[in-house]
Amino acid sequence: MLNRRRVSVGLAVVLSGVTLVPLVVTKIENFQARNNEQLLPQVASAERSPRRTVVVFFSRSGNTAVLARHLATRLGASLYRLQASDYDLGLVGWVNAMRDARNHEAAISPQTIELSGHDVVYLGSPIWLYSPAPPIWQFVEQNRFDGKHVVLFNTFNSRFKQEFIDTFRQKVLQRGARSFEHQFIRRGRMGQQRSPEEMLEAFDSEWAK
Repeated sequence: MLNRRRVSVGLAVVLSGVTLVPLVVTKIENFQARNNEQLLPQVASAERSPRRTVVVFFSRSGNTAVLARHLATRLGASLYRLQASDYDLGLVGWVNAMRDARNHEAAISPQTIELSGHDVVYLGSPIWLYSPAPPIWQFVEQNRFDGKHVVLFNTFNSRFKQEFIDTFRQKVLQRGARSFEHQFIRRGRMGQQRSPEEMLEAFDSEWAK
């Protein structure tokens, strides 16, 4: 009887932990999104004037969005944000993100962007389960990069796996890119992350050219 009771208590603790983790993560994401929103324009859109460089990004809680805006400002680049409603903030969006993390397909808007007037294309996304998030894979599948230098830039908590970056590189080259580069910044574990300002400073220190 005592062993059965211990098993029941242990199972209850495990189940409560399984339920608690997503709630804590989504709460942190919402907090980050509110803070990041203060650093972002109301609408991330492209400038009408020709720009040599373009920054295209997907962001869930706003960390990649902050970095994308920073890059666009520093480089004098056009800026486009990809929307993917399946991964909106909240518990449902988080569950979808974890379920689809290794997928290369997603419903995005816009699906295509006119890139012919640009020489350099920055593609930004968070890392989900060690791989770039599905919306940026989908964008690569839907667009051509003929003769362009493509830079993948990522923000993440833990790490990425090089095998996924290598696969992404191959897809970009297959879509016509002349060259590929990977830039990234580790924000830190949930609850102990760099501030947006610290993240940008660290990124510039490592990757600014």
